[in-house]
Amino acid sequence: MTVIMHSSLQRSLAFILANKLQSSTLLGTQLTRLFVEAYEDDPSLVEAAVADLQAVVERDPACDTYVKPLLFFKGFQAIQAHRVGHWMWMRGRKALAVALQSRMSEVFGVDIHPAARIGWGVMMDHATGIVIGETAIVGDNVSMLHHVTLGGSGTGKGVRHPVVGNGVLLGAGVSVLGPVVIGHCSKIGAGSVVATDLPPHVVAVGVPAKVIKRLDEFDEPVKQMDQVSGFILDFMI
Repeated sequence: MTVIMHSSLQRSLAFILANKLQSSTLLGTQLTRLFVEAYEDDPSLVEAAVADLQAVVERDPACDTYVKPLLFFKGFQAIQAHRVGHWMWMRGRKALAVALQSRMSEVFGVDIHPAARIGWGVMMDHATGIVIGETAIVGDNVSMLHHVTLGGSGTGKGVRHPVVGNGVLLGAGVSVLGPVVIGHCSKIGAGSVVATDLPPHVVAVGVPAKVIKRLDEFDEPVKQMDQVSGFILDFMI
């Protein structure tokens, strides 16, 4: 009924997010109106949600329908809540945007600053513990696992957070710290700490992360979601 009682995807999505995020101070009816207002003002928010849905279905072998992420996957839902929060932030409604961020962190365990810029076709698998800072930029078709951190460095007012290129795969527990750039279509191994720029089309792993392999320019790690192969070099016993 959460789906079929509504006339459009945006109406259903607004209903779902409002019911997930409502509280004693953020009433469900008010949140529903807020989300609907955002979707009517900026239809690209709905287009981005469709791209995110497609990304989950294509990349998550545990997902075989579009209804599952829409109703149950907190990574997908957290991204959509952030998109509306960013919409508010860009229109000067910053206090409400931060209130939504705070509530989203409580409900989903995902903390994304409303000023952060996130592209289309993004998948947060499991999503628990993901943190994305204020000046971070995440490109299109990026996948990240739980406990990924795109954190800041320093107390200045300039760019303090990472830029993640298109098609990047960030394994579980990856921390990218400071205003570093991760090149397009690179793959970062689980538990790695990235503190320096990484070029496009590479595999990197370690603390600090080091490039251990270069990928073909046509490789797209997010399509395979392979978080095992490529991190161990050839060796002999």
